[in-house]
Amino acid sequence: MGLTTALAVVVVLGVVFRKLGAALVWYDEVASILLAWLTFYGAALAALHRAHIGFPKLVDGLAPPYRRPLILLGEFFVLAFFLVTAWAGWRVFGILGGDTLVSLPWVPQRLTQSVVPIGAVLFIIAELITLPDVWAGPVSHDDEVDPSEGEAVGLEGSA
Repeated sequence: MGLTTALAVVVVLGVVFRKLGAALVWYDEVASILLAWLTFYGAALAALHRAHIGFPKLVDGLAPPYRRPLILLGEFFVLAFFLVTAWAGWRVFGILGGDTLVSLPWVPQRLTQSVVPIGAVLFIIAELITLPDVWAGPVSHDDEVDPSEGEAVGLEGSA
């Protein structure tokens, strides 16, 4: 929520100052960085909740002998992609050296670009944390009573 708020504040400040004829020199650069941070850290949070686009109903509908190899294959590709992303992000640190932002020379590029390897590692951790639940398969809710059905909240026959 903090990154979203910060991005909104920076964008609103940028628009207001531009309308007043005193554009902020750092607005574009900072807004772009905040958007990248929001994207990477938001993606890791979505991974923790298994909220990315996928086909869980299709995979969950398969019998375990078919479902589990597909889960392993999908996890392999996701983890491999983010391992490469983390490695490449780390390599960028060496390339950036002592570079700083153009509009804010006191802010190091390494700080702004740290989101790539950190976000990738967080995504990997989220995938590994949730893997046991995915491996176990869908939870059956047949034994639970849905309160919206009326019976559980005493609305049966109250018409």
